[in-house]
Order: sequence, then structure tokens, then C-alpha cells
Amino acid sequence: MTSTTPEKPSLLDRIKKRLASLSFRTGVIVLACCIPFYILSFAQMLLPISAQAKTVLWVILFGLAKTFQYGGLTILGVEGFKRVKAWFSKG
Repeated sequence: MTSTTPEKPSLLDRIKKRLASLSFRTGVIVLACCIPFYILSFAQMLLPISAQAKTVLWVILFGLAKTFQYGGLTILGVEGFKRVKAWFSKG
């Protein structure tokens, strides 16, 4: 007799499902968090530190900005993104 156990969803699928279950407001907040990290990732170039340190800071800060951006978009989903876009086009 063969057992037909359902396949366990991958880690990426579980993360997407968890993020999509969060509220619209949480998605907007997470998406807005990417803005300071984008600013910091380029503003740190003005610091009087070595090029290697600037590179490391840029990779970390830009990576955090992208993480917040994609995380926020995943939380919002297509319909939430349309709501945010409509909100900005009204104002």
C-alpha cells in the first residue's frame, strides 16, 4: 500500500503565504520603510570612510531597502498595490 501524504509547501511558499495574510496597513508601513534605506544607501557615500566600508554599507542598506520593498509589495498584493496607486493619483 502506498501512502499519499500531501506535499509540504516549500519555505518560500510558506513565507509568501504568511506575508500575504498581513493587513493592508502593515504592507503600507513595510513598503514605506524602504524609502529611508534607499536614502541611506546613497547618502552614506558622503561619509569620510574607506571605499571598502562604503561598499559594505551600500550592499547592506540597499539590500534592506529591496527587502522592505518586495516584502511590502508581497503583503499588499495586487489589489493593495492598486489601492496605494489610486491613493497617490488622487492627491
